Amino acid sequence: MANMSLTKNEMPAQEPQVRNQNFLEVALGYSKEQAIDEANRCLNCKHKPCISGCPVRIDIPAFIQETARGNFDTAYEIISRSSSLPAVCGRVCPQESQCEQKCVRGIKGEPVAIGRLERFVADYQNTYGNTKLTKPASNGHKIAVIGSGPSGLACAGDLAKKGYSVTIFEALHLAGGVLVYGIPEFRLPKAIVQKEINALKELGVEIATNVIIGKTLSIEELQNEYGFEAVFVGSGAGLPNFMNIPGENLKGVYSANEFLTRVNLMKAYTPDSTTPIQKGKKVMVVGGGNVAMDAARCAKRLGAEVTIVYRRTENELPARHEEVEHAKEEGIQFKLLTSPIEIKGDSNGWVTGLCCQEMTLSQPDDSGRRKPVPLENSAFEMEADCVIMSIGTSPNPLIKDTTKGLSIRNWGGIIVDEATGLTSLTGVYAGGDAVTGAATVILAMGAGKTAAEAIDSYLKGEGAS
Repeated sequence: MANMSLTKNEMPAQEPQVRNQNFLEVALGYSKEQAIDEANRCLNCKHKPCISGCPVRIDIPAFIQETARGNFDTAYEIISRSSSLPAVCGRVCPQESQCEQKCVRGIKGEPVAIGRLERFVADYQNTYGNTKLTKPASNGHKIAVIGSGPSGLACAGDLAKKGYSVTIFEALHLAGGVLVYGIPEFRLPKAIVQKEINALKELGVEIATNVIIGKTLSIEELQNEYGFEAVFVGSGAGLPNFMNIPGENLKGVYSANEFLTRVNLMKAYTPDSTTPIQKGKKVMVVGGGNVAMDAARCAKRLGAEVTIVYRRTENELPARHEEVEHAKEEGIQFKLLTSPIEIKGDSNGWVTGLCCQEMTLSQPDDSGRRKPVPLENSAFEMEADCVIMSIGTSPNPLIKDTTKGLSIRNWGGIIVDEATGLTSLTGVYAGGDAVTGAATVILAMGAGKTAAEAIDSYLKGEGAS
């Protein structure tokens, strides 16, 4: 019998004033009983609109129906047909603007908690499940994947399932890309990421770490000397942007990328870390996306008073609503309609404050977007000893600079055929943040899956080269 409650089962979570002092996962996950109760809210609609909202096209109603019956292994098998990272996606996908936005139950009340159910099924499998992945027979073809972030892992997983011999080349010492260096433990435990990477290894995917393509090896060498018949570039967007205002070279100014990498990948918050990080007393985080929320919440956990500085209103914050609410609950302050104009420092070159000006929003332009406009004579200064810039990232230019004939957009993104991911070079495909700039995990995974299908067609002589 369907559960006709208008609201989702609440997600158990650590209390805000407890969790803002530790790096343990905030959301604790559904129990078996909660998952079955939530799954029974699904109406199993005839037209299944939720699937159209999923970039990797998971058969959402089917896995939810199996969850409602308590058949969690079967539910996991259904998800795994489309997704290589279900425990990750269940935690960090913006379901509210994708699958759940299409859910019929959302017309009157809250949609089914699809993401929470995906997470439950994946976690149950990781803890109790009996589903074993089987390495398929080899088809004799070799594929190289550059980057072990979401797009690279999705592409590698789909190709491995088809029998391709896949090697992922990762520049860092640990696989996972932005999943391990960008997203904090309290949102995505690294043990979860490692389990899903281990599942890909069971399919036969090899991962070569500490290999920088464009430095250690070139794409041309992968193709001509090492015999890889196709290459997928999923190298992400790891080059941080800055505002180019005075004071950005002072000590105590970080890009969010560096700050989060030190905290997440290098465990800079632990007492014995070999890559310590400044523990500021008053930290300003500039920006309003998910990365800004992550940086702010990390700084809070390191003991700082934290303020997010954003030039528009709360309505325009690009971060997920859930992340903004969690940040507020944990004591993060928001200084909205405010834009930095200079970072102040002392005679020793350390940050002492952030000069800003107040902003207002213009009338909507043709696209409907309201631009932030400075208010005259509104400059003011806030005390700070650390400033974290979180205003976006661009693709690293290394591959562009070392790959002859690869077409690139002015801002650094690789130009591809959207339907296939094919670049300007024969047999070279690309997807994820390296193509679009920084976006979401699930969109990057969708691009990796698209490229995997195209590579399969190409090597079968059926598609574009």
